[in-house]
Amino acid sequence: MAESKRDYYEVLGLSKGASDDEIKKAYRQMAKKYHPDLHPGDAEAEKCFKEVNEAYEVLSDADKKARYDQYGHAGVDPNMGAGGGFGGFGGGGFSADFGDLGDIFSSFFGGGGASQARRNGPTRGEDLEAQITISFEEAVFGCKKEVTYNRVEKCDDCKGSGAAAGSSPETCPQCNGQGQIRVTQQTFMGVMQTTKACPNCRGTGKFIKNPCQNCRGTGMVRLRKKLEVTIPAGIDDGQQIRLAGQGSEGRNGGPAGNLYITVRVRPHAFFERDGLNVYCNVPISFTEAALGAEIDVPVLEGGTTEYKIPAGTQTDTMFTLRGKGIRQVNGRGVGDLIFRTVVETPKNLTSEQKDLLRKLDESFGGGKKRFLGKKKK
Repeated sequence: MAESKRDYYEVLGLSKGASDDEIKKAYRQMAKKYHPDLHPGDAEAEKCFKEVNEAYEVLSDADKKARYDQYGHAGVDPNMGAGGGFGGFGGGGFSADFGDLGDIFSSFFGGGGASQARRNGPTRGEDLEAQITISFEEAVFGCKKEVTYNRVEKCDDCKGSGAAAGSSPETCPQCNGQGQIRVTQQTFMGVMQTTKACPNCRGTGKFIKNPCQNCRGTGMVRLRKKLEVTIPAGIDDGQQIRLAGQGSEGRNGGPAGNLYITVRVRPHAFFERDGLNVYCNVPISFTEAALGAEIDVPVLEGGTTEYKIPAGTQTDTMFTLRGKGIRQVNGRGVGDLIFRTVVETPKNLTSEQKDLLRKLDESFGGGKKRFLGKKKK
C-alpha cells in the first residue's frame, strides 16, 4: 500500500486558512531547518526537505491551494484530473459556439451575411495560461522545465472536418449552404421578413450527417500536452513567459493562440531577493566584530568568498559585494549581494573565559552604573 501523504498545513506547522505571508514565513523556517547543506547524508532530513517544498508549491499557488482546501490531495493530483479546464472547456467535451448577440440584431435588419462570414472565416485560437514553480537557484541561473497544460487542437480522426472517416460535411439542405434562413412574421406593422442563423447547421452552411465519434462533430478536441520550456536566468517570482503559437489551434486556417506561463519562485533558506539585489545575514563572533577579520560570505554560485570587515563592526552593519547579485533577464545589468552582520554572543563559557571577559570589561570601566537619558525628577 502506498504511503499516505501528510497534510500540507501540518508539514509547514500551520493551520488551515493561513495567509500567504504566514505560508512563506513557515516555508523559510522549515526549509532552513531541513536543508541538505545542514544535514549532509541525513536521509530523513532530505525526505522532510522534499516534503516541505511539495507543500509550499501547492499552498503558495492560489488556484492549487483552493483546490487542496476543498478536495485535499486529490484536488492537486494530476493523475486524478481534478483541475479545471482551459479556455472555457469542461470535463472533457468541446463546447461549441451557438451564436452571439450580433446574430440577433442582424436578423431584425435583414443582415446575416457578416455573421456567416465570421462563422466560416479564419478564427484565431484562444490564449492559454499555465503556471510553473522553480527553485531560487533555478530562477537565478536559468533552467529547462516541463510544463503540462490543456490545449484545443484539430481532431486527428477527422482532420478537423467533424465528419466520420469515409464521409465529409454536406451542404445544409435547409439553407442551401447560406448559413441563414428567411423567416416571415406577422407583426403590428404588417408582414415582416427577417433572417436568422440556420438552426440545422448553426450558421455554418454545412451539415454533418455522420459526425466523428472522437470529437462529436466539432472538429476539435481538448488534449493534455507536455512542453519543455527554457526559463531565462534572472527571472523573478510572478513574471510571465510568452510562447507564441502554443495556445489552442485556430479554426478554418486561423492562427493558434499563445501560451502564457507564470513563474513562481520558492523562497531561499538564506538569500532574499529585491529586484536584482540579494540580501543575507552573516553571523560573526564577538572577537571578529571587535578586532576585525576576514570572514566567509556565502555567494549565489555556491560556496563562499572572503571579505575583510573592519574592527568595531556592529550588528546590522551592511556590506556590499558589487556584481554578485542577479543578472537582468536578457540584459547586461547585474545586481549586488548585500550582507548584514549579526554579532553572536558567546555561550557556555568556561570559568577562565569568564574571568578574562570580566577583566576586559573592567578595562573599559565596567562595573559602574550607567544611566541612559535623563534622570527622573
